[in-house]
Amino acid sequence: YAISLLQGILKQEPQFLTARQLLRRTEVTKSKSAKKSFFNISTATIAVMKAQREIKKDPKRAMEMLEKILEDEPYNRQANFVLKEAAIAAGWPEIGVFALRTLLEEHPRDVKVLHELGRLHHDLGENERAVEIYNQITDINPLDAEALRLGKDASARASMTTGGWTQAVSYRDLIKDKEIAVSLEQQSRMRLTGESLIAETYAFHQAEPTNIDLARRLGALNEQKDDIEAAIGWYQYAADLTKGADPGLIRKVSDLKMKGFEREIAAHEEFLATHDPGHDLYVNKSEELKVAKKKRAEILVEDARKRVGRNPTDLQLRFELGEHLVNAGHFRQALPELQRARQNPNARLKAMNLLGRCYSELGMLDLAMKQLEEASQEILPMDAMKKEIVYNLGLVYERMGAMEKSLNCMKQIYEADYGYKDVASRVESSYNQNISQA
Repeated sequence: YAISLLQGILKQEPQFLTARQLLRRTEVTKSKSAKKSFFNISTATIAVMKAQREIKKDPKRAMEMLEKILEDEPYNRQANFVLKEAAIAAGWPEIGVFALRTLLEEHPRDVKVLHELGRLHHDLGENERAVEIYNQITDINPLDAEALRLGKDASARASMTTGGWTQAVSYRDLIKDKEIAVSLEQQSRMRLTGESLIAETYAFHQAEPTNIDLARRLGALNEQKDDIEAAIGWYQYAADLTKGADPGLIRKVSDLKMKGFEREIAAHEEFLATHDPGHDLYVNKSEELKVAKKKRAEILVEDARKRVGRNPTDLQLRFELGEHLVNAGHFRQALPELQRARQNPNARLKAMNLLGRCYSELGMLDLAMKQLEEASQEILPMDAMKKEIVYNLGLVYERMGAMEKSLNCMKQIYEADYGYKDVASRVESSYNQNISQA
C-alpha cells in the first residue's frame, strides 16, 4: 500500500525528492524480506532500454517507467544510471544524485558510480561534496590519477567559495584594507622574489590572522621554497582555522609530513651507504634512520586505520594496516589484522610471512616456524616472495639452534639467486668451516 501511495504522489509531483527517498526505502525493505526464487529471471534490461529511449521525448515519463522497475529491484544498476540521466534531462539533478547514492548503499566501493557522482556534484557546483567523493576513490585506489586531479580541482574551488572569491566583484571586494590592495597591485607588477612574497604575505596575515587563504598561501610559498617544516606548519594552521572541514588541507599536511620523512630516510641511507661502520656518526645515523622509518610508518598506520574504519570487512585494507603496524614495530597489534588478512587469497602469503615475523619478534619461535613453513610449502617456484619467506624461516631456525635447517634454507636461495641479501656469505662460510676442520 505504501509503495502504490508514494508512486501516486510521484506521478503528480515527480520532483518531490523526499517522497522518492521514502519510496526507495520501502522498496529496499520489501526486497530484502522477499524470498528469492531460483527460477526468477529479470526482464528489467528490456524495460530499462525502453525508458532510456523515452528520455529525449518525455523524461518525466521515463522516470515513471523506471520506478516500476525499481519497485522490484531497487538496487538495479542499469535502472538507477538511466534514472540519473532522466532526472538531469528533466531539470532535477538532485534526483540524479539520489539514484547514484542508492547504488552506493549496496556497493560503497564501486569506483565507476563514485566517479559519476563526483562529476555530478562538480556540475552542480557542490565542490565540498565532490572533494569527499574523490577522496573516497583515492582511498580505494591511491593510483587513480583522474580522481587525484579532480579532487585537487574541487578542493581549490571549495576553498575559493569559502574564502569569498566567487562572490567578489573584484579582488578589492576581498581586501578591506586599501593599503593591502595597493601592495598586492605593486606585487603583481614587480614579481616579488620568494622571500619577499613570504614576508609580504606574512604582513597581511598579521593584519588578518583568521584569513584561511592567507595561511594557505603561506603554506604554498614555503612549499615552493622547499621549506617542508614551515609549509606543514602553515597548512596545519589553515586546517585548524577550518576546524577540519577542508579535507584537502588535511591531506596536504599528511602528504608533506610523508615527504619530509622520505627525504630524511633517503639522507640517512645515503650516509650509511657511503661511510664505514667505524665512522663516529654511523651508529647515530642508524638510530635516526630507524626513528624516521617508524614515524613514517605511524602516519601510514593512522591512514590505514581510517580506511579500515570505513570498510571493516575489506581484507586487503586489513592486510595493509597489519603491514604498516609491523613496520611501525607494533607486532602484537598487527597479529589480528594479519590473521584476518590470510583469508584474502591475494594477500595470504604476504600476511603469513609478516605473521612469521611478528611471532619471531615476540619470541614465539615455534609459531613463527609453523607459519613460515606452511607459507613456503604453498609456493613452488623460488620467486621473490618465496625467497623472503625461506630467508625468514632460516633466521627462525638459527634462533632455535637448528643450524642445519637454517643452512638448508640459505642453500635453497643460493641455488636460485646468488646475490640475495647475505645468503652467499652464509653458505660459503659454512664450507670454509668444513675445510678448516678437515
